[in-house]
Amino acid sequence: MNQEPLPGASNALTMGIIALVGSLICCGPFAAIFSIISLNSAKKAERLYQENPGQYTGYENVKTGRILAYIGLAFALIGLVICILYFGMIVALITTGEFNGSY
Repeated sequence: MNQEPLPGASNALTMGIIALVGSLICCGPFAAIFSIISLNSAKKAERLYQENPGQYTGYENVKTGRILAYIGLAFALIGLVICILYFGMIVALITTGEFNGSY
C-alpha cells in the first residue's frame, strides 16, 4: 500500500510557523490572519485523514501546525491588547491635560 503525503499538512505547518514568528517579530494582525489560515488548513487535512488514515502520512505536521497557530494567535491577541492599552493611555493623558508635549 503506497502512502501519500497528506494534502494541506505542510500548508498548515508553514502557516503556523509564519504566524508564530510574525507575532513575535512585528506584525500581530498579519500573524492572526496566518493563524486562521493555518487552522482552516489543519481542519481540512484532519478531516481528510480521518476519512482514510491508512492512505496518508504527515498527520503530525497537522498537529504541530495547529499548536503553532494557536500560540501565534495568542501572542497576536496579547500584542493587540497591549497596543490598545498603550494608545488608550496616551489618549487618556492628552484629554485629561496631564500631558502637554513639552520637555
